[in-house]
Amino acid sequence: MSEGTSIGSRDVPDADLVRVGEVDSSEVPTKSEAVVGANEATTGGPARDSRQGVAADEVRRHNLGAVLERLHLSGPLSRSVLTKMTGLNRSTIADLLGELVALGLVEERPGSAGSGPGRPSPVVKIRPDRASVLAVELAVDSIGVATVGLGGHVYNRIRVARPRGRFSPEETVQDVAKLAGPLLASLPAEHVLVGVGAAVVGITRRSDGFVHLAPNLGWRDVPLASMLAAELDLGTPVLAANEADLGALAEYLRGRHPGIANLVYVSGEVGIGAGVIVDGKPLLGSAGYAGEAGHTLIDPHGSVCRCGAIGCWETEAGEAALLRRAGVGEGTGRLDEVAARAAAGDEPTLQAVAEVGRWLGLGIGNLINLFNPDLVVLGGLYQRLFTFLEPSVLDGARQRALEAPGEMATIAPSALGPDAPLIGAAELVLSRVIADPAHVDGRRVSGRVGAVGRRGR
Repeated sequence: MSEGTSIGSRDVPDADLVRVGEVDSSEVPTKSEAVVGANEATTGGPARDSRQGVAADEVRRHNLGAVLERLHLSGPLSRSVLTKMTGLNRSTIADLLGELVALGLVEERPGSAGSGPGRPSPVVKIRPDRASVLAVELAVDSIGVATVGLGGHVYNRIRVARPRGRFSPEETVQDVAKLAGPLLASLPAEHVLVGVGAAVVGITRRSDGFVHLAPNLGWRDVPLASMLAAELDLGTPVLAANEADLGALAEYLRGRHPGIANLVYVSGEVGIGAGVIVDGKPLLGSAGYAGEAGHTLIDPHGSVCRCGAIGCWETEAGEAALLRRAGVGEGTGRLDEVAARAAAGDEPTLQAVAEVGRWLGLGIGNLINLFNPDLVVLGGLYQRLFTFLEPSVLDGARQRALEAPGEMATIAPSALGPDAPLIGAAELVLSRVIADPAHVDGRRVSGRVGAVGRRGR
């Protein structure tokens, strides 16, 4: 599978891509920037005014978060490397690590002997069980659940298909509880559960996890986070957000090129969603409703969308459009049939994929003009079919994108595959731990838990 192609006259070389753990201290954001950025991934709030004074305890909280964030994203690091990456002096790093060790979030081990003089620097690593998350993804035709620890450690995950029966919100949260029980029971004994994160294919208010509209689920005005909290009955916070926004967060933190400051994630299944990272911060809007690109106008004379409008982008480039053009009926497993036909070189199927790719590219060209990203990441069915979609997507994007932003943009498939929103849901909760490590709002739960749910399913 291709790793991505520039729609302009040049590719973006790897040397131009900022990678977590591969920057020198002069390129590392300030401690305030690092932690505030993590907090904004959760709240979507504005950046703190740089002219305000900062109290000593707030500086320490920022520094703790900066160190923990480096370990969370980069894996085990020596004290000396942490000193270079954060720009903090050795004594400050030692002091901060002492507190993180006391909090149980990290552990230190002796470093391996090097060739140079002096004692080797201790190596610091995350303790994933000290901040664990239940991550949930509610897609149109599947439910994904995973248990994830600090540092991005995935303990277990499961994804089950469900028919397009427009399952009610009540049935959905019951299904989540049934799937979550065995996963939570298999976590290490005495782990600390810090929260539940949920990604959902709908217009979702971040402040309280309220789904205003999920047309492809048949939902309207659903208090999803509250319903999950009541059904799971875990005593921890439940956060919910749009799946494309969380896919973008996951790609920004853990994707093919982590740390790219300007990124657009386009997710496709029945509908189309877009998550946007601008200057290293998620673009969410005032309530978290930004990024509903699937419901932007692409063809004024097109089909009626499930949202009620005419000519939405997803009516021409979503899964239903692909199946229709390929002559395949809608339903579970139909996309597998299209993928198999395309892989076998079936010409009508390849033409159908190319036509959907052209419409997809036209919409991507609009996004390139709007946001001037370095990278456009394709997830969902677009990631799966990228090999066949790529030529027509590039052609469509070149038709719409202006020359200057088009030359800067690379289009690539997701490196995280279908689990990008699930990983993002975990990061949504873990960002709160990173923002304030000394006040982890978690619950110590025995690994012998046998059932989850308010009725003990």
